[in-house]
Amino acid sequence: MKKTFKIALCGILVALAFALGYIEMLVPLDFIAVPGVKPGFANLVIMTALYTLGLPYAAAVSGARMLLSFALFGSVTSLLYSLAGGALSLIGMWAAKKSGLFGHVGVSVCGAVLHNAGQLAAAALITGSASVLYYAPVLLVSAAVFGTVNGLIVKLMILRVIPDIKKKRGL
Repeated sequence: MKKTFKIALCGILVALAFALGYIEMLVPLDFIAVPGVKPGFANLVIMTALYTLGLPYAAAVSGARMLLSFALFGSVTSLLYSLAGGALSLIGMWAAKKSGLFGHVGVSVCGAVLHNAGQLAAAALITGSASVLYYAPVLLVSAAVFGTVNGLIVKLMILRVIPDIKKKRGL
């Protein structure tokens, strides 16, 4: 792929990840009663960028989405949670993918679990209390469920949608 196309695609992916993150904020998960349980819709875009464009572009998309969300909707605390979870998640997904031991679902679950771990670590540091770790079991189960669903969606996109785009674009 040409570098210009990759950069333009990153802009589209940032917008898509931002929109999906916003939609995710609108999804009521009050019945779970544990802060931080989210479907991780934006991660669909980050994983697609990781698989199709590579780590530097995926990191740029993820970072730009977090900063845009912070600028429009967030607080410094929410930015710290996002950065901790997002960075750990992306590094973990990259390592899992690079190892060759995991498929799309395994990489996604790894990312979801590490995202929650990063956010819990940030919460423990910010609050100065390890009591936030009581949320870990529910967050791990939700990470496994949502990570599996997202991994299956990304696998479908990468195996079916991306090749069609490349063929139509002559890439």
